[in-house]
Amino acid sequence: MLMKWAQPLLRQKLKRRAKAEALYGQFVEERFGHYAHASPGEWVWVHAVSLGETRTAGILLKGLREQCPGMKLLLTHGTATGREEGQKLLQPGDVQVWQPWDSQDAVTRFFKAFQPRLGLILETEVWPNWVRCAQQFKVPLVLVNARMSDKSMRQALRWPSLMKPAYAGLQAVLAQTQGDATRLEVLGANVKCITGNLKFDATPDAAQVAKGQAWRSRIAMPVIMLASSREGEERLWLAAWQSFVKANPGVQIQWLLVPRHPQRVHEVVQLIEQAGFLLSRRSSWGEEEAASPPSHAAGSTIFMGDSLGEMALYYSLADVALLGGSYEPLGGQNLIEAAACGCPVVMGPHTFNFAEASEAALAEGAAF
Repeated sequence: MLMKWAQPLLRQKLKRRAKAEALYGQFVEERFGHYAHASPGEWVWVHAVSLGETRTAGILLKGLREQCPGMKLLLTHGTATGREEGQKLLQPGDVQVWQPWDSQDAVTRFFKAFQPRLGLILETEVWPNWVRCAQQFKVPLVLVNARMSDKSMRQALRWPSLMKPAYAGLQAVLAQTQGDATRLEVLGANVKCITGNLKFDATPDAAQVAKGQAWRSRIAMPVIMLASSREGEERLWLAAWQSFVKANPGVQIQWLLVPRHPQRVHEVVQLIEQAGFLLSRRSSWGEEEAASPPSHAAGSTIFMGDSLGEMALYYSLADVALLGGSYEPLGGQNLIEAAACGCPVVMGPHTFNFAEASEAALAEGAAF
């Protein structure tokens, strides 16, 4: 009953988000288990909630398709960036829909509509009704590339009667690290093995790397990137940069700012302009072969990375990156792509979502 009453609130939230990202306003009924075109069958259901998980899903799907030619993919997401990125992974016959909201009715309709033979959930998305319905419909549910921070474990343990059966009901869990495995087992999960992080198997886009390096060669000053910045961090950075400029008026640095969430780009642009800085956005540089940042603006203008799926380009353009999500208590962001592109990272104190990768990068001198 509570979930039924909450539906209008969720619809209003989606309506608000659609003002910034139109995709949130499309196929809304899928979130409640209603599908325009659905057929039960031998679907392999892969759930990748957002952009990072979807990119990891691409690595997983490459191996699955090699092992299971002709596999029927049912791909679900929770965010617009995830769904947009997921479109690149689809082959003829595959289906992509929004994840069902975790209510008994919506999830039951999802399982009845598709009747998947297997469910593979990326990293963290364990929902009680998903697990309950998977058991009811006899669908094995596996948590892949699983991670669990101390903070997330403590939060789950606040609701033991709800979350422990959910984790215990998973058919198997494939954990990234021993630490993740230990924390997942505290919640009752059946950890089968430790696989490492699938993101380590990703290869940066060679064309993006080459383009980023070519752009870098045209800029005659250090390029520093604020990578995947989160809410609150841009204000901290702007205040620090304003103080630095006043104290060091002759120092020239080219800043590159890439917000983590596309829906925040407008907000961040306003912050930068209110602080008195000029701005040049990636979306204005063009897509043709000769496109590049405006050379006359270097140093006097902050570059804004407002495109999707070009982190390899940005990391290859930068000499060093400040890791977003780590300067506020948000757990940090994935630094593996930065390392793969040869870009050293400076981290803040909050890296609990990627603790092992952060420690390894520090030990190897790839992060500071």
